[in-house]
Amino acid sequence: MKIRSDILRTYQSLHTWTGITAGLLLFIGFFAGALTMFSSAINDWATPPEYQLPQVKAGEHDVLLQQVLSSSPEALKGVTISFEEGSSPISWYGHGSARGFSMDDQVWHATLNEQGDMITELRHVNELSMLVDYLHRSAGIMGELGHDQAGVYVLGIAAFLYFIALVSGVIFLLPSLVKSFFALRKEKGANRFWLDSHNLVGIASLPFHIIIAVTVIVFSFHDLFYGGLSQVYGDKPMFGGGEKHEEVRYELKDLPSLDEIKQATLTYAPNYEIKSISLSRLTTEHPSATVMIISDRTLMRGPHNDYVFMNPFTMEINSSSVTTDAGQQGVWGAIVTSFFGLHFGSYGGELGRWLYFVMGLGGAFLFYSGNLIWLEKRRKKQTVEQSRSSHFMANLTIGVTLGCAIGIAGVFASSKWLSLGDWNINIAYMWVYYTLFFGTMVSAFILGAARFSLIGLKLFIALCIVVPLNSLVAIILPSIGIWAPDSIADLGIELGSLGFASVAFYALRRAKIRVYQGEENSIWYCPNISKHQKTVSLA
Repeated sequence: MKIRSDILRTYQSLHTWTGITAGLLLFIGFFAGALTMFSSAINDWATPPEYQLPQVKAGEHDVLLQQVLSSSPEALKGVTISFEEGSSPISWYGHGSARGFSMDDQVWHATLNEQGDMITELRHVNELSMLVDYLHRSAGIMGELGHDQAGVYVLGIAAFLYFIALVSGVIFLLPSLVKSFFALRKEKGANRFWLDSHNLVGIASLPFHIIIAVTVIVFSFHDLFYGGLSQVYGDKPMFGGGEKHEEVRYELKDLPSLDEIKQATLTYAPNYEIKSISLSRLTTEHPSATVMIISDRTLMRGPHNDYVFMNPFTMEINSSSVTTDAGQQGVWGAIVTSFFGLHFGSYGGELGRWLYFVMGLGGAFLFYSGNLIWLEKRRKKQTVEQSRSSHFMANLTIGVTLGCAIGIAGVFASSKWLSLGDWNINIAYMWVYYTLFFGTMVSAFILGAARFSLIGLKLFIALCIVVPLNSLVAIILPSIGIWAPDSIADLGIELGSLGFASVAFYALRRAKIRVYQGEENSIWYCPNISKHQKTVSLA
């Protein structure tokens, strides 16, 4: 395909500067986003085994629910009945709510003992997966703007630049796409290898990246989009439902059994499995039941489930995120569900989650490699001394990318130990992450990108190895109070940590070669230590 050289240069510049402007923010979003694909497993791994109370037998949920509602007025505002093994049968918020990211939420858990008496425990909510999701949604940018984190809007702008970078990159690459798509030319120098790798990952996962870019823009600025659409729709609901219902205050004794609510839900959505039922505002004129349902065969609105909303007394369906013949989503509801499902990867079961995990890490690599290519292209090959802007960008790239990775690894490595203290573990998570992140950033600028890349990779490897070592300590010294994995999913978290350590170890070996034996006019060459390493064997 033939495209004029001046047009190609324009698109190349557009691709370069949009990518450089947004790349590091998007690195954090993609790296953390890949981990959120296993948020349920992360929560289970980080939560002490005794945190959840024993599940009750089938048919006993109604008995427990009646005891909870009669003895705990707070539960009348909102109570969740879980049918999953490994979860407390009934829980409700004593402080905070399920919406948003809060660090001081407290939840009551309830179950029945062998005599049929209610047992309750008040516990802090472990928000480890929510911290990772917070980084995914906001890149860790602190502060709020309106009702959301300021970082959400910043990432929305970054996603817009990211979309432009995708389009301009494809156009720029078109003339040589067939010839160089699968080429990884190591023999032509570091810049060509990074460029080939960057192009291969970008083109191979292009549909995924377009989906993520568009959906992030929609999620970040959905209030603006809905506000614009409301000018067209007026008072008519865009997402179905919205019908007028007679306001009636019901008595708790009239509440149907949970089996009846489950049956009404499965009649409406027959191909789903019921995960939990949340009852709220039971003593008001607007009682509600939110039924969380799951299916691996459909696009789901949430990261892990769909919803059915009904009146728990009449069992009349008000609305849902389900697309069925009886569904009330409407056109816009179906579109929004598609946006959520495609972004979260909430379809295709475990295979879908693993594909999104791999492509999410591939996206992080895409932004990191883009910065390396920018630095290589601006290298002054006729002199050892490089420009201040190159040094700044190299330090910033290493500081942000390793800072994010080290911060998250540090939180995972310290999680079980933090649970032993008498403090709010979620605030402790934030302290650990931001201390490591900003410490890494400062160290990168003080020591320089080349030298700190070696130190940072070693620290990341050590923190990743600590994660499974903690479990070994728990097995050898069970009296300490930390715990070992008790499920395949928990074990998977620790094996994944070793996987990250292995990749980082390989990266460390390659980085040593660049620092110790690389070209002297490279930003990654460190003359202060390289002259002492000339005889060191790196094989």
